[in-house]
Amino acid sequence: MRRLLFVIVTMGLLTACGSRDLQQASVTPTQAAAPPASASPAAPAPVAADTPASIAVPMIQGSGAPPVDLGSLSVRLEEVLGGFNRPTFITGAGDGSGRLFVAEQVGRVWVVRDGARADLPFLDISDLVDVSGSEQGLLSVAFHPRYAENGSFFVDYTDLRGDTVVARYHVSANADLADRDSAEVLLAQQQPAANHNGGQLAFGPDGYLYVGLGDGGGGGDTYGNGQNLGTLLGTILRLDVDGAPPYGIPADNPFVGRGDARPEIWAWGLRNPWRFSFDRETDDLYIADVGQNAVEEVNVQPAASAGGENYGWNTMEGTDCFLAQGCDQAGLTLPVTTYRHSSAEGGCSITGGYVYRGKRLPQAVGLYLYSDYCSGNLWALRRQGAGWENRLIGKLGVSPSSFGEDEAGELYVADHAGGAIYRVVVE
Repeated sequence: MRRLLFVIVTMGLLTACGSRDLQQASVTPTQAAAPPASASPAAPAPVAADTPASIAVPMIQGSGAPPVDLGSLSVRLEEVLGGFNRPTFITGAGDGSGRLFVAEQVGRVWVVRDGARADLPFLDISDLVDVSGSEQGLLSVAFHPRYAENGSFFVDYTDLRGDTVVARYHVSANADLADRDSAEVLLAQQQPAANHNGGQLAFGPDGYLYVGLGDGGGGGDTYGNGQNLGTLLGTILRLDVDGAPPYGIPADNPFVGRGDARPEIWAWGLRNPWRFSFDRETDDLYIADVGQNAVEEVNVQPAASAGGENYGWNTMEGTDCFLAQGCDQAGLTLPVTTYRHSSAEGGCSITGGYVYRGKRLPQAVGLYLYSDYCSGNLWALRRQGAGWENRLIGKLGVSPSSFGEDEAGELYVADHAGGAIYRVVVE
């Protein structure tokens, strides 16, 4: 019962709709002076067992159709490590070290190597991060594709004013410690409310940094940003972080040269693209957009796209007209799959995942695996001819704030409420 109450309290991470009375300002990319250094706390005692804890993932049926057939394989979650403070993201550095990096909402990033956590945080910016709102905090970290050469990585966090900051840092001479004094702010976006901050950072196969921003919060697109190309809110940006500081605009971004649009924008019409990812094999972009009160959705942008897709918010919520029973859908790109909050296989807030390309789950290769923060349901999505097949295949039994990949493409899940990270395994 105590765990249930804790989960209920923490559900607000992605679903809260509170707002604060701020005016929205357009972004002016700036470089900031390095923040003052502060002492990093010692790591809390790791919670790890001699025998890894496991959570069985039951095979269950959804939508009146048989579940994805995993044959005789059993699927479970294997605990890698516990004791984290509201983990929000998991990733590898791509440097061949095999390390995992775990971001905590409070503003710390930890190194995990062979199931053990380093004594000190890799990065501690907790004094710069606002966590007063359930959707605020340190939300993700992305390592430069040439991190092994340049030691550069990026974080997305909510600052003490409640605004979104994307900053670049460098590793120190110690591979397990970042140089906090190397901070360079690439982007600072004023947030009119405390929710719908987006927060995902990911490098695309083109080497550019993609940044997710929500619509500014409130409820129902309070600030009218969803269908407004004049703001960065409600979009995914595409930035050249190797260009002139603080960032460059790729010449082939879809709105370059248009006076009514921000040139940073790659895709728009999004409510809160909390998690998105690129398929390692096909380069397709999968965008999980958190819905309002009724529908969660997955959008897929093909690798051949020139960008500029309008995913419909707030004209649409999923495949439903949001503001009226009838609406003009011309020019909109609708999701490839949705699920309803009210359905038996529903939830309240989608947690986007990855197309699995690892080695441990041979029958899951090519499946986009994703979940819901509230229900913990696990779905598998795959192309079927000219269409898509989506199946509910299990329950995770955790509150998944994020999935993550290691260097080998193996899949992990962060349990926000329980403070542990798990590996998806098959036996």
